[in-house]
Amino acid sequence: MNEVTTEATKYADLLVNLVWEYGPSLVLAIVTLIIGLWIIGIITRTVGRGMDKRNVDPSLAPFLKSLISAILKVMLIISVIGMIGVEATSFVAVLGAMGLAIGLALQGTLQNFAGGVIILLLKPFKVGDYVEAAGYSGTINSIQIFNTYLKTPDNKTIIIPNGDLANSSMTNYSTEPRRRVDWTFGVGYGDDAGKTREVLMDLIKADTRIHSDPEPFIALSELADSSVNFVVRVWVESADYWGVFFDMNENVYKKFAEEGLNIPYPQMDVHVHKDTE
Repeated sequence: MNEVTTEATKYADLLVNLVWEYGPSLVLAIVTLIIGLWIIGIITRTVGRGMDKRNVDPSLAPFLKSLISAILKVMLIISVIGMIGVEATSFVAVLGAMGLAIGLALQGTLQNFAGGVIILLLKPFKVGDYVEAAGYSGTINSIQIFNTYLKTPDNKTIIIPNGDLANSSMTNYSTEPRRRVDWTFGVGYGDDAGKTREVLMDLIKADTRIHSDPEPFIALSELADSSVNFVVRVWVESADYWGVFFDMNENVYKKFAEEGLNIPYPQMDVHVHKDTE
């Protein structure tokens, strides 16, 4: 019985010594953790309000706030662990090794993550823009952290990794409010060039979607093998581009026929020689 009492007294003394040795540090660490989390919450909310005032992209703001909060919490935890008595350098070394291993395993994902951040910050395009990139073309449907989603004109969804978008060339057809529409119309040799020019100009003036400034441009561009080609260039609002393009093609086809202007097509003459032997 005395041995049991002695053993219990030994452990009780050890517990008391541990409480006296680590108790104040543990209490201080807990208080620091609570206050630190409270301060991090204030900082995160302040950053969020600042981004709202500067009209930061709604897709970017939550991500940045979460990232700032996570970084601050990691720094706080490292500080708290150091206050308890754990060697901070050893903890940081282990954490760094784990980060390196995870980074190597997720290299492609991290590249797409970085690409998403660059896209959201620099805004080379936005939701609703029509773009051509990475061998695809379509309307931007959504921009996420790792991928960007396109909707093609025939309603297919294309998913492009943000890393590819951030590191390759692209064409954004929606950046400018106006676009130039180009056509090449051919008439037959022998048709009146002046009349052709007048017919084209009348069709342009009849379409109210076409701007008069800059002035429409019509010129005889080429004496081709089967036709005399006229180039036509006009400026329209970006939203009217395809409507004007298709309507003009149809109107030219009808009007040329009414005015007796021929739209030629490649022809081949075949001569058959009969052997008289």
